[in-house]
Amino acid sequence: MSVITRFAPSPTGYLHIGGARTALFSWLFARHHGGQFRLRIEDTDRARSTEDAVKKIFEGLQWLGLDWDGEPVFQFARAARHAEAAHQLLSAGKAYPCYASPEELAAMREAAKAQGKPMGYDGRWRDRDPKEAPPGVPPVIRLKAPREGETLVADGVQGEVRVANLQLDDMVLLRADGTPTYMLSVVVDDHDMGVTDVIRGDDHLTNTFRQIQLYRALDWEPPRFAHIPLIHGPDGAKLSKRHGALGVEAYRDLGFLPEAMRNYLLRLGWSHGDEEIISTEQAIAWFDLDAVGRSPSRFDMAKLTNLNAHYLRQAEDTRLVDLIAPILGASELERPRLLAGMEGLKERAKTLVDLAESARIYVERQTPDDKAKKQLEGESLALLGQFLAQARAHDGWSAAHLENQARALAEAKGVKLGQVAQPLRAAVTGRIVSPPIFEVMAILGAEECMARIAQNTAITL
Repeated sequence: MSVITRFAPSPTGYLHIGGARTALFSWLFARHHGGQFRLRIEDTDRARSTEDAVKKIFEGLQWLGLDWDGEPVFQFARAARHAEAAHQLLSAGKAYPCYASPEELAAMREAAKAQGKPMGYDGRWRDRDPKEAPPGVPPVIRLKAPREGETLVADGVQGEVRVANLQLDDMVLLRADGTPTYMLSVVVDDHDMGVTDVIRGDDHLTNTFRQIQLYRALDWEPPRFAHIPLIHGPDGAKLSKRHGALGVEAYRDLGFLPEAMRNYLLRLGWSHGDEEIISTEQAIAWFDLDAVGRSPSRFDMAKLTNLNAHYLRQAEDTRLVDLIAPILGASELERPRLLAGMEGLKERAKTLVDLAESARIYVERQTPDDKAKKQLEGESLALLGQFLAQARAHDGWSAAHLENQARALAEAKGVKLGQVAQPLRAAVTGRIVSPPIFEVMAILGAEECMARIAQNTAITL
């Protein structure tokens, strides 16, 4: 049997980190086993589901590189099929109409709470004749769940997990207005989509017991389940926005590369020996559920940032230029400068935002900041003038030639190389930190460098 996994987010908000990791694990499991990864949008909450959220889910998965097979399934559009399954159970005597009022349900929950019992439905309409129904009251349809024995989940991560059936009440399948509940819709959709393996957060484990009962009632084979522990913040508390629990698109905008995010999410709860840097190709080859841990993992923005820095250094220069050029508003004439300087730029950057900011020296003439201005005073300015006079007297404008001239001047004046290089850096870039200044000057060219120095100093060229 071919493996089919699915990712089934609700479009009521952004694609968060936990959801992205669930999607990644499901995608890797399918790809590892040569199967399919399907996408279902669970949009039955019409009041909270939005088109913008659907768009962000699609964009987030596409940015992460998690391609899905076939067309996305929209759950709300299948409501008639879900209701059909409920009526099938009703006809078979495996479900029944319940006429209990909201007041009755509230009272039975309070009574159960007072007695220390599970606060579920007490089954009062389970075996009653519908002829006893109060007039004009539309019923809900409930599953006639087993009351004896237990329900077992042979979980791919948690191991065997059991619950006594007495702990589970007769869940609602169809509301009084005839609309299907989440539990019913999920089971019918997973069955009709041929899903063989459901990988999701362990906060769904309680739902799984009920869904397995529903599968059995419908005479369908349940899929295999695997419930992965949730992600916590660095302090061990449930992950929240204060820990950096942003939407996936926010991490993209913060300058993270998708391959870095995939690698980081993969290591949140899954391991392969001591490997930390894991390519997507390796992840597909190695991934399986037996290496997923049972303890919550902790999100660490610093680790993600450091991992991203590694992937920036490994990325192709042309790709990085393509990514930062729009941020900088770089013209086609300026792109060759960015490309020529990329090797030096990416060694120091941790995010694309860092990279773009440091790359501004190749597309903008920047006024010296306060620290740079201090390098353009007194003796420093005099050394800069002498260097420029020598540089203009020669035809060469390569990094090696410029550096040799600076060293020769420094030796002649009995000063360190930095006392020549720092004023140059300040005058050309407007900053005291940059890639090697002679490399920067060679890329910018003599004309541009002279124009910047003239703009930023009182030196007459």
